[in-house]
Amino acid sequence: MMQSYDIFLMDRNKTIKKIVNIALPFILGGTILWWMYRNTDFKEIEHTVMHEMDWGWMLFSLVFGVTAQLFRGIRWRQTLAPMNEHPRTSDCIHAVFISYASSLVIPRSGEFIRCGILSRYDRTPFLKSLGTVVTERIIDSLLILAVTIVVILSQLPVFLTFFDKTGTSLDHFLHGFTSTGYIVTAICILFTVAFLWYMASKLAFMTKLKEMIDNLREGVMSLRQVSHKGLFTFYTLAIWLSYFLHYWITFQCFNFTEHLGFTAAIVSFIVGSISVIVPTPNGAGPWHLAVKTILVLYGVASTDAVAFALIVHTIQTALVPVLGMFSIFALATKTPCKKGD
Repeated sequence: MMQSYDIFLMDRNKTIKKIVNIALPFILGGTILWWMYRNTDFKEIEHTVMHEMDWGWMLFSLVFGVTAQLFRGIRWRQTLAPMNEHPRTSDCIHAVFISYASSLVIPRSGEFIRCGILSRYDRTPFLKSLGTVVTERIIDSLLILAVTIVVILSQLPVFLTFFDKTGTSLDHFLHGFTSTGYIVTAICILFTVAFLWYMASKLAFMTKLKEMIDNLREGVMSLRQVSHKGLFTFYTLAIWLSYFLHYWITFQCFNFTEHLGFTAAIVSFIVGSISVIVPTPNGAGPWHLAVKTILVLYGVASTDAVAFALIVHTIQTALVPVLGMFSIFALATKTPCKKGD
């Protein structure tokens, strides 16, 4: 009887932990969004969308949202080849589409789901493909880090000139943060640290299982055996160029951002990309806050900046479930292949 009760408690604790892990990102993102838009006149934003926004440019930007995921799927297949795993290219792309959509429901679940899809439809060992996903994340992080360093160093004179001409000091800029702003920023940092600790604990647990580590290591090291490293580099650059164009083109949609050049675009893009480390659905909340702050720094009115962040993020996020649903239906018509097909 006691053993059954202990099992019940363990199952209940696991369920509670899962609920908390799913709910907290939504609560965090929702809190930041509420704080940012608590005094916003949504009628004005609706008017901007319906009568002032250039939908032609917005729809054009969505093309690069698709190409970014296409290139990611193709590159993923390339990293699997050195392990003698050759899934269908279409399956890799569909898996990526679905992974992004699933992460809207359960943040950070996409990496596991796309590996599960290849395991189901192409008999690709789950842990091998997960190892290649780790490799991808490392490569992407190093690329973003390199670009971030270059942007910061190259834009130091721009920032100093801006402060000099406007008479704005760092103290004055920080003074613009309310106490709530500091609290929200601190919460974002705490959640980021907690998420990194959680992932580290998971990896520590996995080290106890030799087979899992061997498969992961094989996946991570697969990059060394990629036959066409130049092509891998091209796909990597194409992914991030697509992401950047996906974002930058939206500047042309609004009269308050169309005058901004490459500098404002790349700085806000980099800061926005870093902000999504905070585990919320598709970066909702932290991304809005980061982009709004940078746009204000470049002279965009605060009300316009928050409208830009809300409109762009909402429309581009809407693309993600559309692609996910498309891939779900596409895979439903396929028959899983046998190993070696």
